[in-house]
Amino acid sequence: MRFKHVGASWKYPAILLCGIGISNFGAWVYFIALNLIVLDLTKSPLAVAGLFMVKPVAVLLTNVWAGSVIDRMNKRNLMVTLDLFRAAFIALLAFTSSIWVIYSLVLVINMAEAMFGTTSRTYITKLLTIEQRKRFNSLRSLIDSGAFLIGPALAGLLFLIGTPVVAIYINALALVFSGVITLFMPDLEKDDSYRPTDHRLSWNIVKRDWGIVLNYSRKSAYVMLIYFLFSCMVVMETAMDSQEAAFAKAVLFLSDSDYGFLVSIAGAGIIAGAIVNALFVNKMRTSYMIGLGSVFVSLGYMIYALSPSFSIAAMGFFVIAFSLAFANTGFQTFYQNNIPVDIMGRVGSLFGLLEALLVIMATVIVGVSAHFISIRFVVVSGSMVMVALSLLLCVLSMWPLKSRYYSSEAGMTEEKV
Repeated sequence: MRFKHVGASWKYPAILLCGIGISNFGAWVYFIALNLIVLDLTKSPLAVAGLFMVKPVAVLLTNVWAGSVIDRMNKRNLMVTLDLFRAAFIALLAFTSSIWVIYSLVLVINMAEAMFGTTSRTYITKLLTIEQRKRFNSLRSLIDSGAFLIGPALAGLLFLIGTPVVAIYINALALVFSGVITLFMPDLEKDDSYRPTDHRLSWNIVKRDWGIVLNYSRKSAYVMLIYFLFSCMVVMETAMDSQEAAFAKAVLFLSDSDYGFLVSIAGAGIIAGAIVNALFVNKMRTSYMIGLGSVFVSLGYMIYALSPSFSIAAMGFFVIAFSLAFANTGFQTFYQNNIPVDIMGRVGSLFGLLEALLVIMATVIVGVSAHFISIRFVVVSGSMVMVALSLLLCVLSMWPLKSRYYSSEAGMTEEKV
């Protein structure tokens, strides 16, 4: 009977994980294929690098207003629509040979992707019970890790038997399939009543929603401080990763094959961390996962930054990759348990906007500093900043007086707006 109960309670989370997995594998195939298509069209590495700037720009253009839309619409139906919308625009990439049209399509795709991420996070929170969330997040981390390892290999196999354009079509089909799977998920908001004005977006509504988020942030200062500090960790990781290849080649003097092996070690760390995380997640406190996970991520960067040789750098890479699963699972669980689900779209969008701005600023600062000062100095300095942030995050998350935010009762109070 217990097995049947568990099976019934995990039916829809399992379907959702299946859809997420298909979408993630397709995303890696699309990402690699798009880079090859742009490089083949332009013969310019700079044009390929431009693709990496499209995502934060898309977030800036979307997150100003997206939260206001997400919180006022049916989440499941919106997820299906966004999946099919992305599939259609990805398929259009195969019909153009203009780099500017490609950039425009990629911008629209990333805008839809930014909106989908916030929508799915809200839907997942509504779908799962508090007891299921940590396990679900650990399994999702495992799926993401599998996509990171297998996705590029799958893309390479597809390129052997076809072309990057074929891979683009396959990703479009994967998104269609993901959308169809989502249709089988329960409509959690079918009984919710929305005022006609809820579907009309205006500047006054957006401003009012920003005020709601700011008011909530003042009332829940601790929750938003943890959110902000973890976002700062993500910002620093992104900025540091932008110098990863240059550091490996110019400072550690690694060959292309050595660097490739270093990335493979990181892949092994990711999958190992995700497996251990999935196996023991229910035995670990959420506060420890956030705090200690972040500390070990930053220590891994410090080991890598100070490494005198390939073996030490590899150790740093493994520590970073292994620890990420714990930190991310802990943070996602904390977020789901403490942000009121009725304003989750607006909170996620507004703070996602702030994170995108910080990513752009930090990446530019790190890149310019590396060019005019030295890569080693910048990477070591950035690692020290990460260590300081992670220690502060660790102390705050493991503070006994705030333990209620990590208990099974967290998030029971929801705010209607």
